[in-house]
Amino acid sequence: MQTSQHATPEAMIFDLDGTLFQTETLLVGVHHRIFDTLRSEGMFEGPTPPVEIMLSCLGMILDDIWEKVLPGASEATRARALELMGQYELDGLAEGDGKLYDHVEETLKELRNRGIKLFIASNGQEHYVRGVAAAKGIAELFDDLYSAGEYMTSTKVDLVAHLLNKHQIKSAWMVGDRSSDVEAGLKNELTVVACDYASFRSSGELDGSHMRIHDFKDILTHLEK
Repeated sequence: MQTSQHATPEAMIFDLDGTLFQTETLLVGVHHRIFDTLRSEGMFEGPTPPVEIMLSCLGMILDDIWEKVLPGASEATRARALELMGQYELDGLAEGDGKLYDHVEETLKELRNRGIKLFIASNGQEHYVRGVAAAKGIAELFDDLYSAGEYMTSTKVDLVAHLLNKHQIKSAWMVGDRSSDVEAGLKNELTVVACDYASFRSSGELDGSHMRIHDFKDILTHLEK
């Protein structure tokens, strides 16, 4: 793979949450609805866990997220929480909840106009990834959408490797906001663009990236260098 940050890539691969989509603008309401329902069904007692725990887990596969949010809960409770999450996410999107980060749509259009292939690679569920892209009007800008839920991958490294192989991509930038994105890019020998505008990550998660951006449109500035 070509890793020079000065080379125009054949493709760009984007994480979704914290990169393209301001997840908290959808997930905060979903989170509270999940626990209200679990309590009403007798599957959960006590106060709703802080939504910050959920947000800090974004980028993990969903099984790992629910281990953090519901430690010690039964498998049935976690399964029900996951089911409700999917339902309420789609409900929220249909109601107009959730926002893209500033300049996402116009920047993606410009990248596509320059002949760069665009992909999403997310550790989320297929319905969520496709639902967000469709609801926010950006689905048609991507060559394909990849999710851990659809391809049953246990790491983003594997998901991105599958994408690269399927589309025979020879040079690409991996764009994301979590350590899983940095790892996926580096282990697949890609240029890593770290998004430094979301607040979900821990200190040091973006170490190892080739460049950092503080606004999504800054990708264009790096392309022009």
